[in-house]
Amino acid sequence: MEAEKMELKLYNTMTQQKEVLIPITPGKIGLYVCGITAYDFSHIGHARAAVSFDVLYRYLKHLGYEVNFVRNFTDVDDKIINRANERGMEPLALSNQFCEEYLVDMGALQCLLPTHQPRVSDHMDHIIKMIEKIIEKDCGYVVEGDVFFSVDKSPNYGKLSGQMLEHTRAGERVAVDSRKRNPADFALWKAAKPDEPSWESPWGPGRPGWHIECSAMSAHYLSPKFDIHGGGADLKFPHHENEIAQTCAACEDSGVNYWMHNGHVTINDEKMAKSKKNFKTIREMTGSYHPLALRHFLMSAQYRSPLNFSESQLEHASEALYYVYQTLQDLDEGLSPYRELMSEDGGKAEQTPEAKDIIKKLKGEFEAKMLDDLNTAHILTGAYQDALKFINSSLSKLKKMQKKQRLSMLVSLVEIEKAAREVLDILGLLTTLTYAEVLKEMKLKTLIRAKFGEEDISQLIEERITARKNKDFEKSDQIREELTRKGIALMDIGKETVWRPCFPSQADSSN
Repeated sequence: MEAEKMELKLYNTMTQQKEVLIPITPGKIGLYVCGITAYDFSHIGHARAAVSFDVLYRYLKHLGYEVNFVRNFTDVDDKIINRANERGMEPLALSNQFCEEYLVDMGALQCLLPTHQPRVSDHMDHIIKMIEKIIEKDCGYVVEGDVFFSVDKSPNYGKLSGQMLEHTRAGERVAVDSRKRNPADFALWKAAKPDEPSWESPWGPGRPGWHIECSAMSAHYLSPKFDIHGGGADLKFPHHENEIAQTCAACEDSGVNYWMHNGHVTINDEKMAKSKKNFKTIREMTGSYHPLALRHFLMSAQYRSPLNFSESQLEHASEALYYVYQTLQDLDEGLSPYRELMSEDGGKAEQTPEAKDIIKKLKGEFEAKMLDDLNTAHILTGAYQDALKFINSSLSKLKKMQKKQRLSMLVSLVEIEKAAREVLDILGLLTTLTYAEVLKEMKLKTLIRAKFGEEDISQLIEERITARKNKDFEKSDQIREELTRKGIALMDIGKETVWRPCFPSQADSSN
């Protein structure tokens, strides 16, 4: 699919409206996303940001763009130093540990690796050179080894966030300091303190302020002027506002064409944050839920909207994804006896008109939603569900069909599977594992949540079979209901009883 033929509209925070994406260089996109401050395991608010921009990255590639995607690690920061002191570790050793843990989480969530993943500690020369330029332009000043940015020299300060300069406060991570010319001025460089990591600079040993790192690294990897800058909504002010001021001061030809911000994950309508101690780590959630179920949940609302977390929502996401994979597994098994027949046909058979219509609607609905500011809400419903229903209803009819009709249906099912897989792939919900392997993993997570082992279920199934033989239907129903409350559904298929995950019948939605 050629990028120029598909008009992707993205909401630009700067202009507060959706705009057609027009790259600076045709066919290429420069994308910078603010990453984590690496001092602890990342929570699902961080996962929301990562998944949101991974979807953007994947979709841009799907449209045919060559994407230079940069996501940084903040590995030098007050929070890192404080946590390292608490644990008796070197700050860079601590941040390196949690950079690596973050990458483990990203792998589990199927987030593609960015083109570049720079760390602050590796780019001190670029940061220092940018600060020197800012001082040369009379937009920064030195006080006792500290360097501050003068916001009064930035005429458009506050344009992104809507914060008027006279109303701004020092902001998160920016200490109030009587040495500042304006209370809103922020640190570009911090003079070294005892027992803290520091680097040599023209102003003495020290380390960078929080904001300058992204300006320096985005300019280095993408140039001072690039297409898209992303991050969480909480970064609009002061972080992104300060980035704009710094980069404009240091570089004449600078600017970001599209600013994108994902909404927060909330718990009880309050933003999830480590400072509020109301967060759930990615590692904690993927310990009891399949990572793809968590990813599916994180995409269940349009990326700009707030997303309220509950385990009930995760159960719904898990059940929905299990149905998708079970349908595809049933299809794989259903097609297995006919693979040789399809090979002999050599692609002569044509799809049925109904199948063509389903595929057209599936692709059309998917593209329409994605082109409209990456609207992933309910994206596996509608036409996608129609495709799955077609698969399920058609499989049972194959044996009764005449050879020509059967071949046409087989081709139809193969093409619908391709379309269904393409959507899953772009959304990051398709793995390298087989359908059966994914289903097995999802069942294992169900057992973990239920605090059951396979042997426990086998024993209860045997007890239920015995109860039914003895016509003790009350006990039989009691066993079934007990398991359903645990998120385990029993299904009687012929003489065999099997189980699959289901939504717990009495799940506490406030959990």
